[in-house]
Amino acid sequence: MKSAFAATPTRLAALALTSSLLAGCTTYTDGLFGSRVDYKTAAVKTAALEVPPDLSQLARDSRFQPQGGVISAAAAAAGGPTNSSNAGSGALGVALVSRGDARVERSGQERWLVVAQTPEQIWPQLQAFWTARGFVLEVDDPKIGVMETNWSENRAKLADDVVRNTLGRLLQNLYDSGERDRYRTRVERTGTSSEIFISHRGLSEVYTNERRDTTTWRARASEPQLEAEFLSRFLMTLGAPEAVARATVANAPESPARARLLAGRPAAALEIDEPFDRAWRRVGLALDRSGFSVEDRDRAGGLYYVRYIDPAAAGKDEPNWFMKWFDKGSTQAAVRYRVAVQSASDKTTVSVLTSAGAPENGDNAKRIVALLVTELK
Repeated sequence: MKSAFAATPTRLAALALTSSLLAGCTTYTDGLFGSRVDYKTAAVKTAALEVPPDLSQLARDSRFQPQGGVISAAAAAAGGPTNSSNAGSGALGVALVSRGDARVERSGQERWLVVAQTPEQIWPQLQAFWTARGFVLEVDDPKIGVMETNWSENRAKLADDVVRNTLGRLLQNLYDSGERDRYRTRVERTGTSSEIFISHRGLSEVYTNERRDTTTWRARASEPQLEAEFLSRFLMTLGAPEAVARATVANAPESPARARLLAGRPAAALEIDEPFDRAWRRVGLALDRSGFSVEDRDRAGGLYYVRYIDPAAAGKDEPNWFMKWFDKGSTQAAVRYRVAVQSASDKTTVSVLTSAGAPENGDNAKRIVALLVTELK
């Protein structure tokens, strides 16, 4: 893990002055979760990470806006209107929370909530949930059921040392964890209920030269533990006691799933040993966790509309290839594909199609399928 202090020349000069007055420090231990999550919104030191211009927000759907125009975090914590009916039928791996109106389902490392509220009811509660925790919603699109936070720093990762405790706010901006996190929330309608998926993406700051005075940001692996932490916290928002919420998420029974590549098809494809409903949900979460930009979806037609940039074409070996993906000034053009989800009995086939709907079996399509198999195993 990168040091909690990013050693730029300006910061080193300031700390040199401070260290002549104060001494002693403690080492940060890796206790990320529970009380060790404390996000503070701050811009990264490189170019701003912005939603590409061709992924601008669609017009807001008034059905998903809170009545009266304003909702507070306290009001969201009260739980809002609920539907006491069961959240779904035929669900596997169910663990109920105390109110009986929400449960956690799990498949592999993936967990999601099933709540007995419609997307219209749950959407404003999710908005309040993220903003109350220090995030800004850069994507807030009820038409496709997706909201996404900005890149934020988990300040709980910073060292709790004498210098920082003594000078407090004076040195606040000189300390940096060297990591940023972004969370995407996807809401799926299931009758009168909703399924809530939270996926994590991360960046790490790395040095780009031997003198260690220049840094850039690169992608790091998603952390299922952080996803589970925020699922637990949202359960608390819905009214579950902390101990119950954490135990429910941690101990959700696993429903094993298997996925494999399919050969000899006109389009690059994979097969999942699950029926359509469950496969549809998991493919959507896998796309989110793999960093794809999902522009639209058609559940009735079994289609996700995604944008993809070949890492090799974007210069994977260059220091800033991940930033190019999100920077609207990038010279690399994203390619649009359709990801088709089709089911027969208890098995589902996932295929990659061109933007026009023709079978696609090129290198990019094979990479997409390989990424999905890795997430869906």
